[in-house]
Amino acid sequence: MKTRILVALIIAGCSSATQADWSATVTGASDYLFNGVTQTDHQPAVQASLDWSGASGAYAGTWASNVDFGNDTKAEVDGYLGYRFELRPGYSVDAGLAYYSYHGGSDSADSNYPEAYLKLGIAGFNLNTWYSHDYSGLDVGHVVVMLQRDFKINDRWTIRTQLDRSTSLDANRFAWDGDRDHYVHWQVMNQTSYAGFDFALGVSGTTLSDASGDTVLLFTVSRTILF
Repeated sequence: MKTRILVALIIAGCSSATQADWSATVTGASDYLFNGVTQTDHQPAVQASLDWSGASGAYAGTWASNVDFGNDTKAEVDGYLGYRFELRPGYSVDAGLAYYSYHGGSDSADSNYPEAYLKLGIAGFNLNTWYSHDYSGLDVGHVVVMLQRDFKINDRWTIRTQLDRSTSLDANRFAWDGDRDHYVHWQVMNQTSYAGFDFALGVSGTTLSDASGDTVLLFTVSRTILF
């Protein structure tokens, strides 16, 4: 039901716009990391998205990737709907809803969950927050807070840095590393573009002791088509 509601909102938003841009992106990654935790058992991932952006600042899209959790779940498909506007140059607000769904096994959908997010652009910094009341379908609150900053080296190279904290609001129902209510993730990526492709190479790590959060070298290559 939640999935159908989100899809309906996306369709309604798209059909109401008089001016809109569409884009599709295909990405190859050496690992699919979600807040620093591998979703593919540290194996490569192929990902794709379809995005719509309206002239008013509204946007919607869907995103998909292969996953490997050691069970029958093989794919993740997400949907999102939001609105972004600029208060003044360098200061922006982006708020929206997302829905994560999982496919492949008879019980894969048990992990589906919704999420609300708020992203603030403040003088070159991005302060982003995500909240779910039903994280991974476990009926437990979960919050992620991220601070992100890009450093432009020159016209070709940009260093993207981020630091985020994932927190369970009820460690008795869901905990990281078995007994912790939170962990910290950091990532530094060097990004560039060439011949229509976007490349990124960097390092990502967490404070988790579990191998799923190990420090890894991450490489991605993507291509976006506008239409």
